[in-house]
Amino acid sequence: MVAIIDYGVGNLFSVQKAFAALGADVVITSDAAVIRRAEHVVLPGVGAFGDCMKNLEASGLIPVLREIIKEGKPLLGICVGLQILFEGSEESPGVSGLGILKGYVKRIHAEGLKVPHMGWNSLVVKEPPPPMNLFAHLAAPSYVYFVHSYHAVPKDASIVTSYTDYGGRITASVAQGNVEATQFHPEKSGDVGLVILRNFIEGETR
Repeated sequence: MVAIIDYGVGNLFSVQKAFAALGADVVITSDAAVIRRAEHVVLPGVGAFGDCMKNLEASGLIPVLREIIKEGKPLLGICVGLQILFEGSEESPGVSGLGILKGYVKRIHAEGLKVPHMGWNSLVVKEPPPPMNLFAHLAAPSYVYFVHSYHAVPKDASIVTSYTDYGGRITASVAQGNVEATQFHPEKSGDVGLVILRNFIEGETR
């Protein structure tokens, strides 16, 4: 079962629909017991970093989120769901993120280009750490859908598994242990996104 965490933000139904298209048993839930029983967990997020953290704290689900990560359960963060895994963001000064990943979320500075970075852009895939690989079976170049004004700058650059170019190198995905996350929206990325989501639930490796 795939559990999509419902804490009042995120494109929950489009994420659910994408997993359902793959034949996955998928639920949208704010029930800690259901999240604990799930084989895979998805942390979505849209809007402002501070609002997402406020809602997540109000949901009471932060302890169970930390618990399942510690247990080694596969977790996929999407968009702001990636950003709140880090320590903080320039978007919301003074608001602490989950700090599961070390580093900070910074505003995109793309001279001559519009921010937010919105639309399709190509991925440059790096060799990700084992055991998971979201990008198995993808041809190069592959294009995915972005909507964001901020991107993660990890302290350890080796956790970046893909990036895109938008007036400079922009973090597109990260992975550390059983935690993977994408800045782009796989659920809005057509067939490429479905391959990525399938890799997540099937635990594809190179």
